[in-house]
Amino acid sequence: MNYQETIEYLFNSTPVFEKVGASAYKEGLFNTEELDRHFDHPHRKFKTIHVAGTNGKGSCSHTLAAILQSAGYKVGLYTSPHLVDFRERIRINGKCIDEQYVVDFVEQERDFFEPLHPSFFELTTALAFKYFAEKEVDIAVIEVGLGGRLDCTNIITPLLSVITNISFDHTQFLGNTLAKIAAEKAGIIKPNVPVVIGECCDETREVFEAKAKAVNAPIFFAEDSKEVFECSLEENGVMRYKTKTYGIIKGELCGDYQQKNTNTVLNAVDQLRKLGIIKNTDCVTAGFANVCESTGLLGRWQTLCKTPLTICDTGHNVAGWNYLCQQIVRQKGKTKRIVFGMVDDKDVTHVMAMLPKDAVYYFCKATTHRAITEDEIQKIGEECGLHGTCYSSVEAAYKAACKEASLEDFIFIGGSSYVVADLLTYLENNN
Repeated sequence: MNYQETIEYLFNSTPVFEKVGASAYKEGLFNTEELDRHFDHPHRKFKTIHVAGTNGKGSCSHTLAAILQSAGYKVGLYTSPHLVDFRERIRINGKCIDEQYVVDFVEQERDFFEPLHPSFFELTTALAFKYFAEKEVDIAVIEVGLGGRLDCTNIITPLLSVITNISFDHTQFLGNTLAKIAAEKAGIIKPNVPVVIGECCDETREVFEAKAKAVNAPIFFAEDSKEVFECSLEENGVMRYKTKTYGIIKGELCGDYQQKNTNTVLNAVDQLRKLGIIKNTDCVTAGFANVCESTGLLGRWQTLCKTPLTICDTGHNVAGWNYLCQQIVRQKGKTKRIVFGMVDDKDVTHVMAMLPKDAVYYFCKATTHRAITEDEIQKIGEECGLHGTCYSSVEAAYKAACKEASLEDFIFIGGSSYVVADLLTYLENNN
């Protein structure tokens, strides 16, 4: 098989959460442990940082990786989902895993893993750990896929654990209260391993404190140690942070929600300094300034065009849209044009009730079986006072928005990672 055939095989022969949702979720670590034994425990051959949370774990993971790269380390980065190419999930110093390595892995190992019937994520995690071990990374930043306690990344014992925040998402797996969700995320807290909690409330703080105490893990709450004093967006589109320890930091990521992420990351950096991993704080400034260039991060308040200003963002749940809606409303475009779609396991009505009523909407359906149809999205939108037109694809909706926009308008594309993925794939294929 060539690379494209191999990727199609992976997507079609293993349960993929991005495609089929709940039926791809496998509770328990049996397959992960079997794969790990087969590959001789590759995760033990490099240092790790483990990042969980409802929102922000992707931005925090990429930023930590960029900082560590700036410090001179060979850094592995494992994240999900990908937006354009499967290989985005597995990177070393920002470079995607080689196509041929993916092909060889499947060809050489399928006789072992096919009888296990692993999920796509279980197999991808094994691939990532094997790749990082063979390429001899110094340290890898590992993003949790879903939850924490039963996530297949949770076989690692990291130098540091980070839990960004807790809000309602994937409640069918993680529980229907913040305390239950926090308990699942707290599953990544390991004995004697420091953990940084980015944001919490009384309900979740108790859960984290109890778990940390039970396993003797030093716990640090970023909200108790505010590193970020002030935050502003400069005219050149760069975020300017005034910090307690690191002076002025300029961040390449410029969504409103990045202020919270930045405080979390800087508290994580404090722990990495105590551990002797980060020795020179210059790497912190350099890492924040070059996150996208260093790691290939896409889809976080990403500017696609300046005239008209066109932005995409992967925010996909209520907590994420609390920030996105405010930022969209502040945009100065004459007319706001929003290309919008969502998937069926999100609180669609709550999100759409938050959206600005004075925008023109382009309701669309992403290319995943979990996507809500454009007609249903439009129906929910109209019930929330939103008005627009239906399109059968993200591409068609985006083209219509661009065609109707003046140079003074503002265009936003989002609602789901899959909407952004379809958009970026279209743009890459038509450059």
